[in-house]
Amino acid sequence: MALANLVLHIYFNNRYGYFRDEFNYMSCGDHLSWGYVDQPPLIPFLIHICRAVLGDSLRSIRFIPALASSLLIVQTAALARELGGRRYALLLSAICALIAPQYLSNGSLLGTNCLEPNLWMGCAYFAILAIKRNDPRYWLWFGVIAGVGLEEKYSIAVFGLGIVVGLLLSEQRRVFLNRWIWLGGLAAFLIFLRNLLWNVKYDWPFVQLIRAIRAEGRDVVLGPFPYFFQQTLLVNPLTAPIWLAGLFALLFSARLKPYRALGWCYLICYTVFFVLHGKNYYLAPVYPMLLAAGAVVIESAIDGKEIGNSEMTNRQNGHTGRQWLKPAIALILLANGAYFAPVVVPVLSPDTFLAYTKYLPFKLPVMEHSHARAALPQWYSDQFGWKEIVDETAVGWNRIPADERHDCGIFAQDYGQAGAIDFFGPHYGLPPALSGHQTWFLWGPRGYSGNCMIVLDDRREVLERLWEHVDYVGTSADNPYALEKQIDVFLCKGAKFGTLTQLWPKLKRWR
Repeated sequence: MALANLVLHIYFNNRYGYFRDEFNYMSCGDHLSWGYVDQPPLIPFLIHICRAVLGDSLRSIRFIPALASSLLIVQTAALARELGGRRYALLLSAICALIAPQYLSNGSLLGTNCLEPNLWMGCAYFAILAIKRNDPRYWLWFGVIAGVGLEEKYSIAVFGLGIVVGLLLSEQRRVFLNRWIWLGGLAAFLIFLRNLLWNVKYDWPFVQLIRAIRAEGRDVVLGPFPYFFQQTLLVNPLTAPIWLAGLFALLFSARLKPYRALGWCYLICYTVFFVLHGKNYYLAPVYPMLLAAGAVVIESAIDGKEIGNSEMTNRQNGHTGRQWLKPAIALILLANGAYFAPVVVPVLSPDTFLAYTKYLPFKLPVMEHSHARAALPQWYSDQFGWKEIVDETAVGWNRIPADERHDCGIFAQDYGQAGAIDFFGPHYGLPPALSGHQTWFLWGPRGYSGNCMIVLDDRREVLERLWEHVDYVGTSADNPYALEKQIDVFLCKGAKFGTLTQLWPKLKRWR
């Protein structure tokens, strides 16, 4: 199943175009650092290596996500095995990981989400081993994976908090008397330290970003019931009984009592993300462990066996007249997963996809208010329109005399526009973009005076207050599927604001 998943993604991952965030990661990968405004350094570093080895094609850019998504299927089955599952539990848990829309989506796009479930479940795996084998040395590996996770996405800190609180609320609290869990915490801290120092140096830019997003009210805030419903959509509604069974077993079953900390961990993570108005997918990395536990419970219920019983007892109780449920459940889940796969994997053309959505039993979730205007859901619409923006920018660039180009910068309003120019621009001879958006702000004006500037996506009246001469170049060609489209391009000369270095602090835009 993992191999089939890998082949699926490799085949379909070049159907549309480059995703907005992928431009961001590639540009950051061209400026290797221990941190960036909106992310830790791991994904930019990995995509830097991947591009050097495999090139810039869509399949190359998305090879790491496809591989990570496939590995998650194996990890989920491994968790089921360690929780006492036998062959069917492994199969069922793997199917659940295979068909979950969020994990399919993770395999289709490069992003910090793509490795996040692998790292969370790596921590869960070593926590289970530490408890099951009564060997606290596994907590050191928990810390190592957690430290790497902090270099990939900060949200793993919430999972770590959940595990700590879960251990304190369970019989496993005695582990805090052992040095190995503290050594694990030290390992996580040391691995994370360089990024922590980077954040201190730049006055906690990620915290500033989160505050700016909240102040703007960019994200859609969900109530309790919509939030829970969207959790079921993330991992496929038909798997909800499975992961809920796993959650209740971890919290209340005597058979899984040693692992009660995992149940508490889920409740802590759920509460934190809901209270902080986190996006619905922030909780997605935690579900493989619940799916694994649920698969073990369902296998035991069908077989009429108690987890941990002897082989002789299993043989006596092995046939209960419910064995037909095993293939039935597996086939229903696979058929349902195939039906919903086009929601997150670009197996259909855009027009066919729009026709397909009319037959879905629910509306696709909108996570930011600005996404509601797009014809396609954001994860698809943000794969269109970028080449058109760069094409129009090149028109403006070609109007500049060759002897003036060395001091003419290109200013974009967000990292999608700026990253697209960085990626597609060299084909037209364009220089790297300038922007006040997130990490581009930290890269500064790069020595440009500001007397000549191509500016994207702004208003003439604003630009005329800053430059003596403002000429309209044109508007990027319309793309009916794009979220960002018909972007105006201006050529501005004769700065009124002094130097670009003096103006730069006012251009900061972290949201």
